[in-house]
Amino acid sequence: MSIKPSALDGIRVIDMSRVFAAPVGAQILGDLGADVIKIERPGVGDDGRGYGTAWVEGKDGLETRQSSFFTVSNRNKRSITLNHSKPEGQEIIKKLVETADVLIENYKVGDLKRFGLDYETLKAINPRLIYCSVTGFGQTGPSAALPGYDGLFQAQGGMMAVTGLPDGHPGAGPLKAGPSLVDFITGHNTALAILGALMYRERTGEGQYIDIALLDTSVAMVSHIMQDYLISGVAPPRLGNGGNGGGPADLLHASDGIVYLTAGTDEHYRRLTVLMDQPELFTDERFDSNFKRARSGQAELIRIINAWSSKIPVTELLAKFDSVGIPAAKYNELDDVWQDPQVQHRGLKATTPHAHAKAGSVDLIASPLAQMSASPAAIRRAPPLLGEHLDEVLAELGYSAERIAELKDAKIV
Repeated sequence: MSIKPSALDGIRVIDMSRVFAAPVGAQILGDLGADVIKIERPGVGDDGRGYGTAWVEGKDGLETRQSSFFTVSNRNKRSITLNHSKPEGQEIIKKLVETADVLIENYKVGDLKRFGLDYETLKAINPRLIYCSVTGFGQTGPSAALPGYDGLFQAQGGMMAVTGLPDGHPGAGPLKAGPSLVDFITGHNTALAILGALMYRERTGEGQYIDIALLDTSVAMVSHIMQDYLISGVAPPRLGNGGNGGGPADLLHASDGIVYLTAGTDEHYRRLTVLMDQPELFTDERFDSNFKRARSGQAELIRIINAWSSKIPVTELLAKFDSVGIPAAKYNELDDVWQDPQVQHRGLKATTPHAHAKAGSVDLIASPLAQMSASPAAIRRAPPLLGEHLDEVLAELGYSAERIAELKDAKIV
């Protein structure tokens, strides 16, 4: 199979980030073909190596230190270990900067300036450098120095205010989303900003500084619901599993499983009432507008639909919806996701060779950018072991084997 050219061939990224949000951003650039060099602390590595509940099992008893957190955000990278608090370590980073296009970091505000690794210092070495800082609250403002993690921003940015069961229902109240969504989308914003900066540099020859904040992402993620509030001044209610657009939209119980239904237009709803052999529901004053179906009459309408759907198997129910063009999907547990024919067709489980894994490979989640026709995102490297590529990268910078050994003995690398 021929390998298509990558969009970011020839772009070098220094990834000095840890945990999740910023590493996701660097990984996206790696998926698109950039040479991503991950700098980790000697002996310790990225904090994310210890997060999560599952680890890649190594061959011959090797401890890979590749947790689920690390594995999902660090493919297509080469790992080196480096103590940047030492002058010799700083010298290596500056040599890398001479060859680099992008540097990503997520240290506390001002932390790297103490070591001469801030944007202004490195810009003097390489004026074309794009330097991206990812922090919880941004580089300025009263909260800039504070640490921050995903759950904090789901709470602070408004996402939890619109997630969870409606008031008056058992278990009502704000609810955090399961995945680290603010981290994940911040990673995508990081990559998007860097791609924009690369385009700007292509036109002007100039690098630039990028300030990315999880707080900014968390507010933007509330999206059209937040816009509702800005327009009306009224906070929309939490809707549980209800849709944020039209209605009815919610989980439905079939006789042998669960289905999610979105019949959010008047025409979809009319077809649904005919399908249920209850056409009178279309003109029922409790449900005769989209607002009523999605808000005031939502609970009662879903109860009525459930009374009908609960007698029908999932496969038959989905076929009925499909026959009249009403959007619906089977609810999947995680194991079910990978049995889904469309998921399999799209190749969303990317089994990747891994020289150090007991199985000889590791199952990764494919990039959503893998369907680009000319320069698709691709997985070329499994996530690295700690410092796996140290000798290789230092040799590329001109360090001799003897000098590398001296740096190791001095615990610089």
